[in-house]
Amino acid sequence: MLHRSRFGGGYVRTLYQQEELPLLRDHLLRLDSESRHDRFNGFMDDTFIERYAAKCAEDGTVIVAYIENGVVRGAAELHPPDQSPDSLPEIAFSVEASVRRQGVGIILFKRLISEARWKGYGALRITTGAQNQAMRALANKFGAHLTFRHGESTGTIDLKPQPQLELAKFAIATPADATRAMMQVNRAYWKLLLGMVGLGRAA
Repeated sequence: MLHRSRFGGGYVRTLYQQEELPLLRDHLLRLDSESRHDRFNGFMDDTFIERYAAKCAEDGTVIVAYIENGVVRGAAELHPPDQSPDSLPEIAFSVEASVRRQGVGIILFKRLISEARWKGYGALRITTGAQNQAMRALANKFGAHLTFRHGESTGTIDLKPQPQLELAKFAIATPADATRAMMQVNRAYWKLLLGMVGLGRAA
């Protein structure tokens, strides 16, 4: 599923896996040491990152990228469920220091969730380093319930519709609220009826 939209000084779209492998690889290689540690929960050398990017291009991973002037500055990854021990698709994010605090992570997160829903996934797994405060805050914003284990934060995001949340918008808090709501409905009904027979028109 291909998406493209303008955002800030760049735009967001899904990468072609094989043809645009160098864009993801070069982005991951540009991450500073702290960002690289946060992304992979430990320092990883260039050779590891090159192998990792190549694997993403071959195993069906969906890459949504934030691009400025033809260069990927942020990436969101949606890994297929068969790569996960609990059969849940896993997501990961990386944003270069030059474009942080501009909402890039939020727009990538939203777009990746749209991709996951389009594929019919009911839940996502996210894993990040326990010290990656920015990623943990972003995950919490989208409903992830994180737990800590062996230096990692791991959680899931439920993508299933929750009708009760929609119905809550229409809940009546008190009997007085119910009375007011009924009066508004009655007024609207009579106004429409009188208008139809011509009785509600001004002389």
